[in-house]
Amino acid sequence: MINITINRNETELIQSFTMTGHALFAQHGQDIVCAGASAVSFGAINAVHELTGVIPHIEQGEDGFLCCTVPENIPDSVQEKIQLILETMVISLQTIEEQYGEHIKITFKK
Repeated sequence: MINITINRNETELIQSFTMTGHALFAQHGQDIVCAGASAVSFGAINAVHELTGVIPHIEQGEDGFLCCTVPENIPDSVQEKIQLILETMVISLQTIEEQYGEHIKITFKK
């Protein structure tokens, strides 16, 4: 299962997200749940960089591990853009979870 944790601060802004695991929906290379979750998350990271100039801190590892952290002390106008992109990512991931909940789980933490 793909486990996604969305970490929010006390004002509900997304500070980071972490993805781990594998969907195991289909064979490697044919797993649409894994492909969808990867496309959405990496697309959001790339959009943050391209549209705001902010480079999030990224960690990648084995077993599908991805961690993305938004840098601190970003101007409010830029933070608004970043949050819009990340909230869009969350909605897209929730849509995948609605259809394939046996293979992907999203948890929210403060």
